Amino acid sequence: MSQTVNVHEAKTHLSRLLEAVERGEDVVIARAGKPVARLVPARSRGERRPGAWKGRVVVADDFDDTPEDLVAAFSAGDVEPRP
Repeated sequence: MSQTVNVHEAKTHLSRLLEAVERGEDVVIARAGKPVARLVPARSRGERRPGAWKGRVVVADDFDDTPEDLVAAFSAGDVEPRP
């Protein structure tokens, strides 16, 4: 179900509109009859766990080595490549 409300009604009844969004309803806020915003549920990212990717990602030893020909292509001879 979808409902469109004007700005004044949205300010007056924000709690009620948030409850509607929590129930899965679409809420559109309009100004002078033209839609300008939509209330949507916030997505939960879940709890962060440090080290959750440990052992799942491998960084190669030469990760930050850039081939000289690539450096030259980007610098077009204007800038000396860094050592």
